[in-house]
Amino acid sequence: MSSSQQSPARVGLRGIGVDFGERTALDRVDLDVPPGTLTVVAGPNGAGKSTLLEVIAGTRQPSRGVRTASSAIAFVPQRTAVSDRLPVTVRDVVTVGAWGRTGRWRRVGADLRAVVAAAMERLEISALAAEPFAVLSGGQRQRTLLAQGLARGADLLLLDEPTTGLDAASAERIREILRAEAERGVAVVCVSHDPAVIALADRVVSLADGRLRGEGALAH
Repeated sequence: MSSSQQSPARVGLRGIGVDFGERTALDRVDLDVPPGTLTVVAGPNGAGKSTLLEVIAGTRQPSRGVRTASSAIAFVPQRTAVSDRLPVTVRDVVTVGAWGRTGRWRRVGADLRAVVAAAMERLEISALAAEPFAVLSGGQRQRTLLAQGLARGADLLLLDEPTTGLDAASAERIREILRAEAERGVAVVCVSHDPAVIALADRVVSLADGRLRGEGALAH
């Protein structure tokens, strides 16, 4: 765990509640996301884990409560919104993340190309750069989406079940990246059922029935 944990939280949640009609998905959630920490959100299916991640990301407005954020955010979903009908390559998908560094769309110059190349190299997908995203395996897709998140250069990295359904090599590479990003000072929050991911965490936040049921630090 990095000493940067003493720094202010990247995101803070206070009294967060989310309702879907008459169903309460999150209820009275208080959570701080410190830098330099790998936080795993765990709990049974339907506990509200993905909804919590969306609130942290700012992609879902809570029904009540306050969210404060002080960092740029990269959100790596479990499934991409990229249609298989779109003729986009692996490089194209990762480049979208690099555009996020500037806060605007602009022509890809040498600086952004270097960022994209570095992200693909870290995820060991450089050889797939010109391949259509639609033909990739599940593991290759998840590596590409994580490379997109890394190319964003954000201080807060959010992931939803990043190793689910992946081959052993892809899952292990992603776990290595998560740990490395936390050591680099990035605040990493990951929803996961993977015992190997949980074992790498600095802390585990447990959700059940939309409420925080426990939070603890792990010794490494």
